[in-house]
Amino acid sequence: MKLVTYRINHTPSRLGFIEGEMIIDAEKLGHIKSSPLPNTMLEFIDMGTDGINKATNLINTASKEQLQECSIPLANATLMAPIPKPRKNIFGIGLNYTEHVAESARTLDTSKDLPQQPVIFSKPPTTVTGPNTNIIHNQKITKQLDYEVELAVVLGKGGKNIPKDEAMDHVYGYTVINDISARDCRRSGQWIVSKGQDTFAPMGPVLVTRDEIADPHNLNLRLTVNGVEKQNSNTKFMLFNISDLIHDLSTVFTLEEGDIIATGTPAGVGAGRDPQEFMWPGDVVEATVEGIGTLRNTIVDSEEVQ
Repeated sequence: MKLVTYRINHTPSRLGFIEGEMIIDAEKLGHIKSSPLPNTMLEFIDMGTDGINKATNLINTASKEQLQECSIPLANATLMAPIPKPRKNIFGIGLNYTEHVAESARTLDTSKDLPQQPVIFSKPPTTVTGPNTNIIHNQKITKQLDYEVELAVVLGKGGKNIPKDEAMDHVYGYTVINDISARDCRRSGQWIVSKGQDTFAPMGPVLVTRDEIADPHNLNLRLTVNGVEKQNSNTKFMLFNISDLIHDLSTVFTLEEGDIIATGTPAGVGAGRDPQEFMWPGDVVEATVEGIGTLRNTIVDSEEVQ
């Protein structure tokens, strides 16, 4: 199932299910079928697989007329981040692809040795923005605005000390994140100022439930800036796979429903190029993950949004 958070014009956001070129509104579907469904992504995630099964059954048993009554064309909707405001910080994973470790060591003063444990940082909820929105470039803070295409994992079940062989059972679904990074904003090795500025976590365009992704460890990743390819890799090259990450994170933090893990980026980032390439106002960046979709955003100067 492909889930979206959407709105029409400037109305409040709503939860929907994509069917072809249409969005079925969750709350309206539940009302028509006299079987209530929530109107936000986090509430729906809280229902777990029961919610997915219920929604699927309601769609399959609805008449053509009922579906028409609660649907709108996808083209008429504005898609937002699937989870517009996460309950807590996004878990970011650094240096999780071998070639990215090497390029970071050359240009960012990180270790050339492969990490022996996942490198964890976080991005506040205020970093989240949706498809076709602006990424704010504050040139008073950074001159090195960089991109990172990543597969994001959304949890449907929390836990503590989750065994690796049970970790995938905790996955609800997947989306795309562009882990925007201000390379010149690291402070004494800490990354949150570099990674945590407003709009630095574009997310979307959809959340795909885990049953639709046969193998999340074999998905192509691609990123372009102004139509020129900068990153092209595959999730099979992760150093720590999704089970590793969920297990490791859960030994440190209590994981919860709706938590988001950005699983790391492959090589090709702007800081790793020779000469280095960074993004500037007017640039258009597109991050794609196979089976999920393309996330498109435009860089704007912070002066334009004040």
